[in-house]
Amino acid sequence: MDFTVGDLLRDWRGRRRLSQLDLALEADVSTRHLSFVESGRSAASREMLLRLAAPLSLPPRERDRLLLAGGYAPLHGERAIDEPDMAAAKSVVEAVLRGHAPFPALAVDRHWNLVLANEAATALLADVAAELLEPPVNVLRASLHPKGLARHIVNLAEWRHHVLARLRHDADRSLDPALDVLHAELKALPAPNGQSATGVAGCIAVPLTLRHPASGSVLSFISTTTVFGTATDVTLSELTLECFYPADEATRLALTS
Repeated sequence: MDFTVGDLLRDWRGRRRLSQLDLALEADVSTRHLSFVESGRSAASREMLLRLAAPLSLPPRERDRLLLAGGYAPLHGERAIDEPDMAAAKSVVEAVLRGHAPFPALAVDRHWNLVLANEAATALLADVAAELLEPPVNVLRASLHPKGLARHIVNLAEWRHHVLARLRHDADRSLDPALDVLHAELKALPAPNGQSATGVAGCIAVPLTLRHPASGSVLSFISTTTVFGTATDVTLSELTLECFYPADEATRLALTS
């Protein structure tokens, strides 16, 4: 479905909880002109669209989408991670993942498809069914599917609740229908019985607690998320690094010994 400039502005205003007046004040334009732009009575210039995109905090892909809807060329480039121009960025990602060993770390795209992973993360996927490892490998699907990591996750109900809430948040902020589809798919997967989805009181973060597919050791992790804050390339701006750290001393010793 093709969206007009007005469609996109109204959708994003709703997501950001901004009225026409709020956005007009933030962008330093008249409410009348903004109303005309949203209704299609006036065509906005390229500069005007970028001015409106700023207070809406549109990510690079969505700024390009707004420009294209207005009949203008996109502002940002988009390259695959393996293209020569991305070699420097890819080497940085690989260095971070490699340096995080012996703890798991991986990089995913905006749809949570695996881009790169270190050996520790790959080892956790060793027992995942082959059909879930066919590219593109979706790490959330591999995490919650009964033929994936789900059978090894000790606190599956808690982890499932965390994953679905985070994915719902991503979908609501991005307006990406693919994330809505993924959320519906994962929510329909079997949920564990007899487990609490709220976790243990006093925890500082939602842990991922699982039995290692090879050793059988119970490992518990908390994760951090890293993004490229100054990226101008669309692909790089949407790349997320997930690094898992030991949540207890037993996990640290099991992976470092």
